[in-house]
Amino acid sequence: MSQLTPILSAHWDEKDSFTIDAYTRHGGYTASKKALAMDPDAVIQLVKDSGLRGRGGAGFPTGMKWGFIPQGDNKDHYLVVNADESEPGTCKDMPLLMANPHVLIEGCIIACHAIRAKHAFIYIRGEVTHIARRLNQAIEDAYKAGHLGNGIDVVLHIGAGAYICGEETALLDSLEGFRGQPRLRPPFPAIAGLYARPTVVNNVESISAVPAIINNGAEWYQAMGTEKSKGATLYSLSGHVKNPGQFEAPLGITLREILELSGGIRQGHTLKFWTPGGSSTPIFTAEHLDVPLDYEGVAAAGSMLGTKALQIFDETTCVVRAVLRWTEFYKHESCGKCTPCREGTWWLVQLLRDLEAGKGTEADLAKLLDLCENIMGRSFCALGDGATSSITSSIKYFRNEYIAHITNGGCPFDPVASTLFVGAGA
Repeated sequence: MSQLTPILSAHWDEKDSFTIDAYTRHGGYTASKKALAMDPDAVIQLVKDSGLRGRGGAGFPTGMKWGFIPQGDNKDHYLVVNADESEPGTCKDMPLLMANPHVLIEGCIIACHAIRAKHAFIYIRGEVTHIARRLNQAIEDAYKAGHLGNGIDVVLHIGAGAYICGEETALLDSLEGFRGQPRLRPPFPAIAGLYARPTVVNNVESISAVPAIINNGAEWYQAMGTEKSKGATLYSLSGHVKNPGQFEAPLGITLREILELSGGIRQGHTLKFWTPGGSSTPIFTAEHLDVPLDYEGVAAAGSMLGTKALQIFDETTCVVRAVLRWTEFYKHESCGKCTPCREGTWWLVQLLRDLEAGKGTEADLAKLLDLCENIMGRSFCALGDGATSSITSSIKYFRNEYIAHITNGGCPFDPVASTLFVGAGA
């Protein structure tokens, strides 16, 4: 079994882990002092050498993204931290900020120094008021301690709670006071981002991983994970398991191993399907228990690692109903900018509602797949693609369950005892 490597979560069990006193007690803000004494290019190179990849879903190399910022351009540069965690099942950044907000602030200091930025903006969704308050207090304490305000400032921006603002360019529009909608690229944020200035947009976990890399070195970080997916990360386990929560482990661990660590599926039940990276990623079944949970392993098996949100569903779950609920979310959160997503998600919901209620036909099932094919790769941003993922993959593995809804005139599922659809159907 892969060994747990507590780095970000090392001191979460301490009652005062979120305070500046606790953070400095465990060596906090030593990495930023070390980094500020280094040449900015050397910091970027160190992060590149570590192999750290973005933890927000796409997995783009963090150091490479920093290196895209033009130097000597006599323009303001900005760092933007994406804390707009809002995809169903995704719950790693909020617990991290609740337990240890100072690791993000220190990461911001290091990243700003590396890209020659004086300002960092942390964009957080407005619903998580308790976390916003905690982060605000941490920023205030960092200023009082002299870690901020000496050439680097951090601002917390409270968003209005739109899923689309998790897309980096929609987030930038929202920061500027506009309606959150994705921008046409190019130009990319590294050239013309916030206020048309060179900007780096990183996920909370990506920036929070940087202090440990500065303190321990690139080789230390490379020693964890797999050949192309380096380091440790936070996996969010939820659903029908005995002990849901956050599990920090090297990339490449399997769901089977994480389930062993969590106590397994709830008593008396069996695994039916699960998501490797949140509701926008194609679902897996029990046959994928040993797929390495890294970027390459999950992709090779037909899905995406995404935000590493492991949602677990046992045999009591109707897959058609679950997929319908996810699709209703994407329809509601579509910003409406492009036709494939705006119109397509609406029609996906109509067809799924009919199928779930037993009013659909096999022709509707074919139409559903045709709609997905016409949305996939044609929407303005990845929201449209994500809306189709659970539909196409659920039909691939559980087509028999969709057919059963049609032939039985409704959901034939016994939510208590039935194991009729545990297996994958062709």
